[in-house]
Amino acid sequence: MTTPTPENEVLPVGSEDDVVRVRQAVRRHAITLGFSLVDQTKLVTAASELARNVLIHGLGGQVRLEPLPVPISGARPGLRPGLRMVFEDQGPGIPDLDRALQDGFTTGNGLGLGLSGSRRLMNEFSVESRPGETRITVVKWKA
Repeated sequence: MTTPTPENEVLPVGSEDDVVRVRQAVRRHAITLGFSLVDQTKLVTAASELARNVLIHGLGGQVRLEPLPVPISGARPGLRPGLRMVFEDQGPGIPDLDRALQDGFTTGNGLGLGLSGSRRLMNEFSVESRPGETRITVVKWKA
């Protein structure tokens, strides 16, 4: 028996309620894709941090959730589930990305662990940022 792969989903981020909806949607996708409880928590934690950054620093934007059933070959052929999350905003951008990725760096009232912590929780992490456009793409693969 196979579980159907969830569809791509785009969620707006314009309020704290939207951040909660992003967390709920990520958990739903993670469960459907068969992630462990530990990995579900990692996905939801990273999504929460990054969605909150979109809201606070990017002045709102959106999140795209893309389930990734990737074919694998070899001794155990099949599909490797994963979840790609793309956070986008049209805010001022991140002027010093290297500094922003350091633990403890913050321009707000947080602990400065949002970007760096999210990077540690995911398998893949990339940032593109310039004034008027920031896109953070993260992927977590099922172990």
